[in-house]
Amino acid sequence: MDKFAVRPVVLADAESIARIYNRYIARSTITFEMTPLETADVEGRVRKAIESFPWLVYERDGIIRGYAYAGAYHGRAAYRQTVEVSVYVEEGFEGRKIGSRLYEALFSILEASDVHAIIAGIALPNPGSIALHERFGMEKVAHFKEVGRKFDRWIDVGHWQRILS
Repeated sequence: MDKFAVRPVVLADAESIARIYNRYIARSTITFEMTPLETADVEGRVRKAIESFPWLVYERDGIIRGYAYAGAYHGRAAYRQTVEVSVYVEEGFEGRKIGSRLYEALFSILEASDVHAIIAGIALPNPGSIALHERFGMEKVAHFKEVGRKFDRWIDVGHWQRILS
């Protein structure tokens, strides 16, 4: 039987996170980043983020297969109790509840904190991501048309939100 763990990220996870995320950069419109990240880039992001926000990894049989995190929604002080969340699952491991397990842990941490609102931006169409976010009580609150351009096409983005308190 496979053993899995959802645990806080450590800097040594940066290489695995870069491997997972770079496939999204190269092959999908899920992220609007265009240039693959080096491990050092991910280390810098993790180092900066974990001072204030949770980052989690899903590890199965000693290999990281997904990660999720919360981050600042905007830099202004009045947004300090609002976070933006994201989850990424390694290609080929979709549909195995990895995203759900990561979000269960992440949302539990956020619910126990002073976070008031959770926001997620989803590049559309993406029925799997929409279903995941709605399973966690998020509802669509905005739809922006043609705000990103990748792979020579315009991409819409929807925003989902959940109020915690």
